[in-house]
Amino acid sequence: MTRTILFNKPFGVLSQFTDAGTLGSNHKTLSEFIDVPNVYAAGRLDKDSEGLLILTDNGKLQHRIADPKNKMPKTYWVQVEGIASDDAITSLQNGVKLKDGMTKPAKVSRMDPPTVWPRNPPVRFRKTVPDCWLEITITEGRNRQVRRMTAAVGLPTLRLIRYQIGNWTIDGINNGTWIDGA
Repeated sequence: MTRTILFNKPFGVLSQFTDAGTLGSNHKTLSEFIDVPNVYAAGRLDKDSEGLLILTDNGKLQHRIADPKNKMPKTYWVQVEGIASDDAITSLQNGVKLKDGMTKPAKVSRMDPPTVWPRNPPVRFRKTVPDCWLEITITEGRNRQVRRMTAAVGLPTLRLIRYQIGNWTIDGINNGTWIDGA
């Protein structure tokens, strides 16, 4: 029987069970939150990003989720520095040019700030620089893609929360906790 875990990953946690980084590095890992044998992350979520991470013991499911060829949609709630203009949103929707080529079209819309857990450490706040939230759905999975996309249209990412992968969401999962996602 396949085991699937839906984990709401906190900021600053690596998407792996061990910290195989440089000598003396001391990052939090999945092992501090999940004590379930033989499950592995289906894809990655940067240390600086929060939200849904799916773990499974099923290699085929892991591949279906993680491999960009399968085009499984992933939705992010993104707090950006600045106010997203209609032109910036249209550019993101149509695809933006990054150093590794054009991104595929994305679903992008403005959203009200979501009701989410406080981030530790908090996002920097500058009185003179407004921010806004976007909901961005992509079907690729390039390294730090959403951050690079928003930066390409002049909207640096302040906070990035992965809300949904396929039909799975973080609804009802407190930050730093997990549930069985069968």
